[in-house]
Amino acid sequence: MYVSNLGFQVTDEELKSLFAKFGEVTSAKVVMDRETGKSRGFGFVEMADKAAEEAMKDLDGTQLDGRSISVTKARPKTDNRSGGGGGSFSRDRGNRW
Repeated sequence: MYVSNLGFQVTDEELKSLFAKFGEVTSAKVVMDRETGKSRGFGFVEMADKAAEEAMKDLDGTQLDGRSISVTKARPKTDNRSGGGGGSFSRDRGNRW
């Protein structure tokens, strides 16, 4: 599950504890910024499907650390490294237009 709008002080353990009320949590991870080491305000929780459905339904919109969290089904990350554009035309190749 994707959990967003987390307070910047929320830890992995707090996230795990919140979801553990609904069943066994396989993993709970708050995503941290690589450069600053601070929370990016979102995280991911893994648990059995049935328990996850219940947790999403009951926890979405609830308060955690003074903020209303959003709990949704996580989607696979898409590869956006292509830089956009699409065509192979480049000004650097001496093409005239």
